[in-house]
Amino acid sequence: MSPAKTLELLAPAGDEEKLRTVVHYGADAVYLGSSRFSLRAMAGNFEGDALDRAIRYTKEQGRKVYVTVNVFPHNKDLGPLQEHLRHLAGLRPDAVILSDPGTFSMVRRFAPDLPVHVSTQANISNSESARFWESLGARRLVLARELTLEEIREIRARVAVELEVFVHGAVCLSYSGRCYLSSFLAHRAANRGACTNSCRWNYTLMEEKRPGEYMPVYENDRGTYILSPRDLCLIEHLPALQEAGVNSLKVEGRMKGINYAAGVVKTYREALDELHSGRPYRVKKRWLRELAMFSSRGYSTGLLLGPGGAEAYNFDEKDVYRMSHELVGVVQSVNGGRMVVNLRNRLRPGDRITCLSPGLEETEIVVEKVTGPHGESLEYGYNGQPVLLDTVEGVRPGDLLRRQVQPAS
Repeated sequence: MSPAKTLELLAPAGDEEKLRTVVHYGADAVYLGSSRFSLRAMAGNFEGDALDRAIRYTKEQGRKVYVTVNVFPHNKDLGPLQEHLRHLAGLRPDAVILSDPGTFSMVRRFAPDLPVHVSTQANISNSESARFWESLGARRLVLARELTLEEIREIRARVAVELEVFVHGAVCLSYSGRCYLSSFLAHRAANRGACTNSCRWNYTLMEEKRPGEYMPVYENDRGTYILSPRDLCLIEHLPALQEAGVNSLKVEGRMKGINYAAGVVKTYREALDELHSGRPYRVKKRWLRELAMFSSRGYSTGLLLGPGGAEAYNFDEKDVYRMSHELVGVVQSVNGGRMVVNLRNRLRPGDRITCLSPGLEETEIVVEKVTGPHGESLEYGYNGQPVLLDTVEGVRPGDLLRRQVQPAS
């Protein structure tokens, strides 16, 4: 198969607000699911009629929607899973994403018209595995995150199905997300969607015959985070992924907030538009600054370019989560010289904000006044409150407002 002319930008939709956010900022497709049958039980997710509405809304916006059914089911789950698949057959999403061969078989019996995408949890790390799933009729393979660029090329040469890779987001210290730390330490199974992110905890080393004597692996009296890999960021390698024959670029983060979802999707949308323009692809420094605005553990290229060294991991508490900008609010409407903003943080007159709007990303604006919904002047607005602010030219309904919390590093 020749390299894809255009790459799909696939974004996470953990709840309705994130769904609308990633669609607003340019995702070509979204992935979402219910709590019981996807591996993100702690996300808001879509239950009952909410799933129907989400699929309908996404299609109305001209985007594709893939429903995750990638839980590893036990026998007790098979009855409800059959019912869920029959329901999805009526909703007709663009595909279902699954990991388990038994679930694949059930889709073929109870929802035979639904295209199947095989999840990264299936650990597709070689061409024979890829050919196996292709022979069963899979439409797309989400490749294991442990593959190098050359391995991706080799798989592409052996199969004709679509290939999807993760390009941005958190990386588990496990094989393609199949982790048991959470089960053993917190009695919540990551492989059933209830991960507690145990690999992000602060660990120290203690020798068996010296109880109470903690020995940091690195000299740091606050502990060490040896199980916490840096987040993945492949924005500089999009041309190589395109050349390797990848069809879809996936952003991790159904449990992340809209500040993250908006910033990542907007930045990668601009990057892909640049890649598809036919001009020489150059990574803009502004993109890298924008990707540093929301919470991350720092960035690496994962294993795409080969095994990384110590720089791929966080060993210091201050480096575990970093961000330069916090979410202030979401623009609900723009009318004349005023915009209605639903606040997500306290806002006072005199605060300096930026707008996540095309051309305004790094323009700092001073808030002259904060007005309540009935025209009253406010000393400050609070989280959850709708307020009126002076309109900034170029701001659109759905755009996010942010505020710097520390200098970007």
